[in-house]
Amino acid sequence: MKKLRRLIDKRALLFILGGVFLGIALFAGTAGSMKATDSAEFCASCHIMDTAYQSYSESNHATLSCNDCHAPRDSLTSKVAFKAKAGVSHMYMNTLGSEDVPDVIHATDSSQEVIEANCISCHEASLDNVEFHDVKEGGCIDCHRHVPHGNTRYKPADWFEPGEYEARS
Repeated sequence: MKKLRRLIDKRALLFILGGVFLGIALFAGTAGSMKATDSAEFCASCHIMDTAYQSYSESNHATLSCNDCHAPRDSLTSKVAFKAKAGVSHMYMNTLGSEDVPDVIHATDSSQEVIEANCISCHEASLDNVEFHDVKEGGCIDCHRHVPHGNTRYKPADWFEPGEYEARS
């Protein structure tokens, strides 16, 4: 009976140690993958992102990762879910849906919400100091759509036409 108990104890210990090792390896792999897929170099590895990467790398936001602006930052869960959904979409568009890729890529509605939240998150202190940022419709991107991809090679001509804005007194 003691031999059986020792054998079970050894198996349990081996099982626990194996689980801990597997957990550490999975965590390290996930953390490494998250960091790698956040980088601008990863995003630029798709040829359709060449002009976006070029204009970004010449901008004042070039020290940020793409996902500092383009992925949620409120929780790891929402970031992973958002990146997974976007990743599947990007893989489809770069393979089977390549004929549907537009000449000028614009953020989707869900991406615009994330970008807007990230703009505010980073620039909230300066927004508190600027009285005229009382935006009724749209948001940061409506007026600052040239940041950080403001290069004229990336935008169509109508992108730069002045909008209808009501000045505050």
